[in-house]
Amino acid sequence: MNTTIYKIVPRDVWLKAEQAGVFEGSAVDLADGYIHFSTRAQVAETAAKHFAGQADLLLVAVDAQALGDRLRFEPSRGGDLFPHLYGKLDLAAVRGVEPLTLNSAGNHQFPLLED
Repeated sequence: MNTTIYKIVPRDVWLKAEQAGVFEGSAVDLADGYIHFSTRAQVAETAAKHFAGQADLLLVAVDAQALGDRLRFEPSRGGDLFPHLYGKLDLAAVRGVEPLTLNSAGNHQFPLLED
């Protein structure tokens, strides 16, 4: 089973990761000690809760299986199991990067998401 997980990242943070060849995490990831991800079912709520009204974001799709045992699904918001990566994200695991734009109401518009 191929599983895709998602990371919402400010464009400038992601561009630095692309230049470095690895994503070490955003400020909140570094503070928490792991990189926060969301599943397809969770990512819209993550955007609304943590990125409301923010423009210039990217949605990074990642192959969860490529992350091995460094990826753990752990309880978080409402007891839901969220994917957390303990370590750096090797960009070879990235399946795609799409802009996460805002509509006229200020809500994020998601591209078609994979499971």
